[in-house]
Amino acid sequence: MTAKRGRPVPDGPIGVSVLGSTGSIGQQTLDVISQLPEWFRIVALTAGSNHQLLSEQIAAFGPDLVVSDGPVEEIAIKDATFLQGSEGLIAAATHPAAEIVVVATSGHAAILPTYRAIEAGKTIALANKETIVCAGELIMPLAAQHGVEIRPVDSEHSAIWQALGTMRRPDVMRLILTASGGPFRTTLASELRTVTAEQALAHPTWRMGGKITIDSATLMNKGLELIEAHWLFDIPYDRIDVLVHPESIIHSLVEFADCSQVAQLSWPDMRLPIQFALTHPTHLSSPCRRLDLAEVGTMHFEKPDLDRFPALTLARRAGERGQTYPTVLSAADELAVEAFLNGQISFTGITDVVQQVLATHQPVAIANVDTILDIDAWARRTAAAEIARRQI
Repeated sequence: MTAKRGRPVPDGPIGVSVLGSTGSIGQQTLDVISQLPEWFRIVALTAGSNHQLLSEQIAAFGPDLVVSDGPVEEIAIKDATFLQGSEGLIAAATHPAAEIVVVATSGHAAILPTYRAIEAGKTIALANKETIVCAGELIMPLAAQHGVEIRPVDSEHSAIWQALGTMRRPDVMRLILTASGGPFRTTLASELRTVTAEQALAHPTWRMGGKITIDSATLMNKGLELIEAHWLFDIPYDRIDVLVHPESIIHSLVEFADCSQVAQLSWPDMRLPIQFALTHPTHLSSPCRRLDLAEVGTMHFEKPDLDRFPALTLARRAGERGQTYPTVLSAADELAVEAFLNGQISFTGITDVVQQVLATHQPVAIANVDTILDIDAWARRTAAAEIARRQI
């Protein structure tokens, strides 16, 4: 590592693969990388159906490999190799020139590529929740076996990661995940059933993709993060709490055995945790707005309302039960959110569908990734049947 313009830089750009480059996190990752050209080089980009944006990204970053579900003639691939499907994702995740793999895809399709990237010894910058929620039992031991660092990109887990620093785990008493409370934090329970997709997508502090925004509105997002925190930081569920903090300035806290608490604070901006996941352990200057607590003035905190937002309890119980319950939780929620956005079920129907699918599940031990994929398929079939039964 050498110095340049007063800051350390690596000896040659670090190769980065971005899985999900046209999504919200993917775009912000490329924004961060574009401002650190001496640090990083994009070697692979993967995307879904946004072929125009993908073509623009290819022109800007010149990757060696491009993966998309669209026909090659719709994408300006230049000199890059073009692949499709799950094999393409795995190729991007294990690209020989990639040192860091940014897993920014949503959904369960990221699980196997992440698994293969770990086997290949890649550093993982993880923004995909499902990988740890469904496969934490496999992923974390595999990462330890291969000496692979999993760097959290979610603002809450990044905050905990930074607050923990080099502290010994026996010194940690409690993790406190903060939640904005979403757009319906003060909405009456009687009015939740009739809220619209447009209302649910209007998050008060963050700008995110549709799935994660709806999960934030139901608090399922925080439940999934709770399961992630258990696996990422090896902390029992009964020592992980959720605190509603509408301003989203404190991104999470760690409480130590002596009752002291350490928090990470910043304005809501995903570029900050993305950049730290890429440059760890270095805190570089960034384009993010500097926090002025005098400008913030006042911050508020409250306990989550578990009666109005039962998704948080469902997620905690699924995590505590373990085995394949978290996979069912995640898969059923994905289908239920899609059904809500398509006008098939009500907002409160999202949690109702997930609860019903969990109630009919017979859990099995997780032997390998195939177990997760099989249970995922079962959960989706069961959720689809339940959605069809209760369509509005």
